[in-house]
Amino acid sequence: MVPLLLVLLLALILFSAGFALKALWWIAVIVLVLWLLGFVIRTADSGGRKGRWYRW
Repeated sequence: MVPLLLVLLLALILFSAGFALKALWWIAVIVLVLWLLGFVIRTADSGGRKGRWYRW
């Protein structure tokens, strides 16, 4: 009974880790797309130049 519970617990941990990694990949892709869109869609400042869309 104990080995069966250990195997089920291991399967649960591996499944949840795989799901979390897949979710993190999707979040990374969305952030990358937003970051690239920030370079394309930039507002012009008062001098007519393209301004920086980030703060640093």
